[in-house]
Amino acid sequence: MRTTTLGTTDVRVTELSFGAAGIGNLFRPVSDEAASAAVEAAWEAGVRTFDTAPHYGLGLSERRLGGALRGRDRDAYTVSTKVGRLLEPHPEGGRGDDLAQGFAVPDTHRRVWDFSSDGVLRSLEASLDRLGLDRVDIALLHDPDHHAEQALTEAYPALERLRGEGVVKAIGIGVNQCALPARFLRETDIDVVLLAGRYTLLEQEGLAEVLPEAAARGRSVVVGGVFNSGLLTDPEPGAMYDYAPTPPQVLTRALRMKAAADRRGVPLRAAALRFPLGHPAVASVLSGARSAEEVRDTVDQMRRTVPAALWDELRAEDLLPPHVPVPAAAPESWRDRHGDEHR
Repeated sequence: MRTTTLGTTDVRVTELSFGAAGIGNLFRPVSDEAASAAVEAAWEAGVRTFDTAPHYGLGLSERRLGGALRGRDRDAYTVSTKVGRLLEPHPEGGRGDDLAQGFAVPDTHRRVWDFSSDGVLRSLEASLDRLGLDRVDIALLHDPDHHAEQALTEAYPALERLRGEGVVKAIGIGVNQCALPARFLRETDIDVVLLAGRYTLLEQEGLAEVLPEAAARGRSVVVGGVFNSGLLTDPEPGAMYDYAPTPPQVLTRALRMKAAADRRGVPLRAAALRFPLGHPAVASVLSGARSAEEVRDTVDQMRRTVPAALWDELRAEDLLPPHVPVPAAAPESWRDRHGDEHR
C-alpha cells in the first residue's frame, strides 16, 4: 500500500488508515476476538497507520489496539492518539453504560475536559499505559471546539515541547469543523489536521480554508468520516448523515450520486473513499472498522479504479463543483503492479 510523509516530518502514513473507534464498541459491542481480527486484516492488507483515542470506549480502543499490535516491529507502523479528555474513575461507575457518549461499554470512568499542559502529559502517559507501547508517533488535540484558547495557549505548547524532545514525532488537531483547524494552521506549527466529515463527496467545506492552508504551509491533512456517518455507503431512507437522520435534499443528492456510480460500474463507497486523495494536501483517508470483513471490503473498495468519466458525470450533473480536485484514475495494470506496495 502506498505511503507518504506527514508535512515536513519523517512520519509515514499509508493512504488508508485504520480508525479504531469501532473496536472501542462504537454504538454496539464488539468481541475481543473480532477486534483483534480487524486489526490483523488491516495489517495483512498493508495498512500501517492506526488511529485511536481515550474517548473511544473509555480506553477500550487503546487497550485493544495495543494488544493487537503487540509483538510487531514497532518501527513498522504509525500510531496516533489524542489528548483533551482525561479518564477518571466514575464514583458510581459500572452501574450503567456509556451509550449516551456513543459507546457500548460500562460507565466505569468519566471524561474530564483538560487542555492544560499537565493534562496533556497525564493523557499521553495514560494512553501509553493502555496501549502498552513506549511511544506514540502522532498526538492530536481532540475536539477542542469549546476550549480553543486553552488548547492554543497551553495544550499546543506542551505538544510542541514533546515533539522537540522527540517524545512524539508529529502533532496536530482532530476535529469535525473547519474554522479551528484553519486557525491552528495559521497560528501554530502543527504537522497534521485530522478532518472528519468536512471533505467528502457530499460536502467540501474543507476546501475553503483548511486544505489550501495546509498545502501552502507544507502540512498534511488526514480525512476521516468520508461516508458522512454511513450515508455514502448505501444511500436509502433512514440512513444517517453526520450522526443524525438525513435531510431529504441530502438523501436525494446522495441517491443521484449512487445512480451515476452504478452507471459507471463503481460502488459509491469506492468513489467516496478515493475522492479525498485527489487533493495534494491529503496524506491519508481514515476509515473505521469493527470486523475483518469490514476491513477487507474497505481495502477492496480503496483499490478499485474510479474512472475519470464518473467524476466528469458528477460535475456535469452539478453534484460535484467544477473546481474540486479529483484523483487521477490509475490504469488497472498500474494497480496490479503497485496496489500492495508498502515502502
